[in-house]
Amino acid sequence: MKKRCSWPEGASEEMLAYHDEEWGVPVREDRKLFEMFTLGGAQAGLSWATILKRRGGYKKSFHNFDINKCSRMTDAYLEKILTDPSIIRNRLKVFSVRKNALAALKVIEEFGSLAEYMWSFVGGEPIVNRIKRMSDIPATSRESDAMSKDMKKRGFTFAGSTICYAFMQGVGMVNDHEVGCFRHKELSV
Repeated sequence: MKKRCSWPEGASEEMLAYHDEEWGVPVREDRKLFEMFTLGGAQAGLSWATILKRRGGYKKSFHNFDINKCSRMTDAYLEKILTDPSIIRNRLKVFSVRKNALAALKVIEEFGSLAEYMWSFVGGEPIVNRIKRMSDIPATSRESDAMSKDMKKRGFTFAGSTICYAFMQGVGMVNDHEVGCFRHKELSV
């Protein structure tokens, strides 16, 4: 049996698959980065399990996280989404997707890609931490503070340092797998 991080113990198959196959794997594709940032904002105040259960609804409602399409969503379309129980029906979170897509397009214009911009906060390479137990994982870091500050300045919402740090973990900018977890070593090379 594989030794995993302690946080998904007793979790659903969906959460175990997320831990084993996605969490901490470096992502450098703009659409996927936009998806994970959007889902991170949707998670604010909720559990990641709640968001994973609704991921399909988010992909459907938000055009599979196509940044251009999300930037063109109308108020009427966003109002319609607010009636869809397959997503978190929070007005600020739903409308933030369009706002963040518009901010992302400006970043892409300036940096060439969303990936280039986001990965710049960690110098282009994953930060490998040596987490022994879940209580060692920080909520924020110097890098997430800098990312949050810059993203807010550029018009992104739901971009607090804690959300940015969780995003960085999810997309492999930070390897916070516990050192005893099989994924820590695999993702540290």
